[in-house]
Amino acid sequence: MEAALYLLAAALIVGGVAGAILPVLPGIPMIFGGIWLAAAVDEYRHLGWGWLVAIGIVGAVGVALDFVSASLGAKRIGASPRALWGAGIGTTAGMFFGIPGLLIGPFAGAVIGELWSGTSILRSAHVGIGTWIGMLVGILAKVVISFLMIGMAGLALLFS
Repeated sequence: MEAALYLLAAALIVGGVAGAILPVLPGIPMIFGGIWLAAAVDEYRHLGWGWLVAIGIVGAVGVALDFVSASLGAKRIGASPRALWGAGIGTTAGMFFGIPGLLIGPFAGAVIGELWSGTSILRSAHVGIGTWIGMLVGILAKVVISFLMIGMAGLALLFS
């Protein structure tokens, strides 16, 4: 039974790394769940509560970055507040439509929000592209944070 739980933990971690790139899977929560499951099976001998809390905090920052990255990209370009709201709403709505929704949702939301503020279509498209760039930076941050979480768990195992 213990071996099966370790295999499940490893599958969660590997799936979580894939989820850091593919927006369909909740990557960071899967990685944290896998690390926690492995620690629980080991009865927290090698990976204690302090490490789990630290890894959880890093993971929470990663999840927060994931949600706001598209809006931050739009803000960096100088988008209107309506475009920022649009990017956030588009990101949330896009989650329900898989990868196409996550690619189109933030862009469309930012463009619609910017158009609603009365700017030109060219400026609105510029804001939409800024949203996409923010989303790509967010994906990169998720990948880095995912490997940081795994590395922290490895360090805990190495030094215990």
